[in-house]
Amino acid sequence: MRRRRLRIALLALPALAGSVLMATTPAGAVPTESAAPAGAGRSHLEDREAIRLVNIQLTGADMLDKVVAAGFDLEHGVRRVPTGIEGEAVVTAKQIAELKAMGVKILGDGESFAWSEKADGGFQSSGTRSDQPHGHEATVRVVRADWFTTKGQGFLYVEARTTEGQQAEPVVGMQLENDSGRGTSFGFARTMSRFVDSGQYMFHRNLFKLDKRPKQIRVTSSTGGVTTGDVSNWLEDAPPPLTANPRYKWDFVDGYKHPQQLFNRAKEIARQYPHIAEIVYLPNKTNGYQRKAQATIGGTGEAAVVVSSAAWGHQGGNDITVEFADRPGANLPLGVEVTGKAIRVLLAKDASGALASTAAQVAAALEGQSGGLVDRSHPYRTNAGTGIVAPTSSPVALTDFLDEKRVGAPEGEVPRGPATIPVLRIGKHRDGKKPGVLIQAQDHAREWVPATTTLETAERLVHNYTSDRETKNIVDNTDVFLILSNNPDGANYSFYNFASQRRNMTNHCPDANADPAQRNAWGVDLNRNYRVGSGHDGYAGGSTNCVSNNYQGPEELSEPESKNIIWLVEKYRNIKFMMSVHSNGGQLFWQPGAYIADGRITTPRPPLGDEAFYWQSAARILSQVKAHRETVVTPENVGGSSDVLYSSAGNVREDLYHTYGIYAFGWEVGGSVYNAETGDWQGGSFQPEWVGDPNLVSGHAETMEYSNGIMEMFRVAADWGKDKKDPTSRLLPGGGKYSKPVDVRFETNEPATIYYTTDGSRPTLKSPRYEATEFREPGEVFHVTRTTTFRWFSVDAAGNVENNYDPTKNDRREKYRTATITIKR
Repeated sequence: MRRRRLRIALLALPALAGSVLMATTPAGAVPTESAAPAGAGRSHLEDREAIRLVNIQLTGADMLDKVVAAGFDLEHGVRRVPTGIEGEAVVTAKQIAELKAMGVKILGDGESFAWSEKADGGFQSSGTRSDQPHGHEATVRVVRADWFTTKGQGFLYVEARTTEGQQAEPVVGMQLENDSGRGTSFGFARTMSRFVDSGQYMFHRNLFKLDKRPKQIRVTSSTGGVTTGDVSNWLEDAPPPLTANPRYKWDFVDGYKHPQQLFNRAKEIARQYPHIAEIVYLPNKTNGYQRKAQATIGGTGEAAVVVSSAAWGHQGGNDITVEFADRPGANLPLGVEVTGKAIRVLLAKDASGALASTAAQVAAALEGQSGGLVDRSHPYRTNAGTGIVAPTSSPVALTDFLDEKRVGAPEGEVPRGPATIPVLRIGKHRDGKKPGVLIQAQDHAREWVPATTTLETAERLVHNYTSDRETKNIVDNTDVFLILSNNPDGANYSFYNFASQRRNMTNHCPDANADPAQRNAWGVDLNRNYRVGSGHDGYAGGSTNCVSNNYQGPEELSEPESKNIIWLVEKYRNIKFMMSVHSNGGQLFWQPGAYIADGRITTPRPPLGDEAFYWQSAARILSQVKAHRETVVTPENVGGSSDVLYSSAGNVREDLYHTYGIYAFGWEVGGSVYNAETGDWQGGSFQPEWVGDPNLVSGHAETMEYSNGIMEMFRVAADWGKDKKDPTSRLLPGGGKYSKPVDVRFETNEPATIYYTTDGSRPTLKSPRYEATEFREPGEVFHVTRTTTFRWFSVDAAGNVENNYDPTKNDRREKYRTATITIKR
């Protein structure tokens, strides 16, 4: 009789209730304003304010939330330091003053936190106690100790945690020592830095440059606790990437691409390779690369009026002019004359012949008497509009500000109006039977490298299908969905108008923020617009401020771009993996992605088995990135995004994992690259020079190395789809008789989730899950003080159940595992 295999899909956790940065402008790209129609002027208020990049330091996550909510734009590459959070922002001179008033420290050029290499003198007086094993009584634990090399240099990264870490007075410190290899003594004492987020102690951590790889480390708490830990390799001995094969074709993308180029190439690929590729069109059109034509007339005081056209600028709004006219006489009523697209406001006069029309009155007249040309007119921002309007010296032109061009930008007219986003689907068997992988690039408009990385990946798949065995394995055994730009409206705006644009172009702002001087601050952050752990439910990292770069939208899934992602994963239920590709910062992360700041309450953490699968997959993906030119994404930048980066309420990864059970990664490509000549880490940027030093930051190098990583993610998915082998597990040290209480833990041969009981009942999917000791740590340790029987089974990431056990049925054969710990006093 053929053995029946049971593969269980782990139940998805239920959905929870309830910065303008321009790091590097492309060479020669200088924004310019277009000329106004002949015979018309333009208010100086529509001119751009000069912006510049500054380094800033914040006291912590709470201040970060306040700064983001206030509308300031911070880059993704923020980093945690013991003194708070450091990052970069693009700001005006006025905004610098506002940041200082909020308590933000503006750092000088090159000024930054530097890790201390000296031990805290306080340790000398505390003494050293005997080493403590990893167990229930340990006050100090090594979370991880990783050795890696880059550019010929060696580094040790350590995280350690103390059970007394939350103690505020006196602050508990930690000291790290390491040996110089097997058989050598501990030395080289260094102080570790305490990491606190939203008032909660996380752990102590440091990155050290070392000449030799240590075998072990020793960590000592200032309160006397001591523990040792083995050093592991991080991304060492990676297999060669596919590009190492001389016959393998790669390096297809020759520069940054705007959305039209990306979408046209996707359609061309589908036409060229119909046997393995097709286009899926997303049903919800974007709101469009279009705007109403506007002008602010009369300054910024109580007499100022903001005027917006009824028609889109390219559909006639840009042809409108508005003039405020004086007339001789007295006791004259306010009136409006319209000749074609020319609007002439006849200002009222009182009995003495003085002008008498207020800004509020003129705004109302324009809305009601412009013959439908004006859709929206109001006093400037929060003004009441009580000031008397002055006549204009000449007609003022309305414009949508979308007709400007950038020096160095690609040629060609940008299509106006709503856009339909194509998805390039690649796979030999596109029938829903193979595991689907969704790659989503450019949620954030200014992030140009993710789009080229995704396009390079598509080119590699189709060009190597018939000649490379590994590529053929990917295409034959996965179903790949590639969204080359999920924010085409914002991306076009970034290319042609304002390079630092992050969001889409939907303007949800009320009158207070709807004047054209705010036009570069409109739009929704698409990666804050989803349903799980959203800002609407009180999670940190999303903003209700419509001019914040983290604006979450008026409601969850308010935007067509986010609706499309949900449509795609609901229509194609075989999508089991997803990567949202961003830049810059060099992080690879997953859930939890958000937390409620008060108490740092995160969204549910993945089960230990899923967490282990994420880490295993990350090591494979990042090893292939490193294999290209030794770029290392360090362990501190891998894990739950709310742990390694910041809280990002309403992100797409959280929704897809918790709602649909999809293994959803987030990737900040373009991380720091070690400069062996200077001894510094060079940070990335959103739009680095395409061709630069091949060993440092460049758009081309990032595109190639991170495409290596995406190709490896496809191999992870292919392996997952072919995995039919049951996991195995055991209880350590195992069942038996013990003369005193004993510490026991579970171990699995691969990433797997363990369900167990200790009350004599049969284990099911509703039984307790074996959890981590703490986040980023291995499984918990049970301190058994009396005779206890453990019953359990394990389920791997592919849904295979250990020993073919069926936890959904009352199986009398009892294929679950069992072990009894007998304590004899």
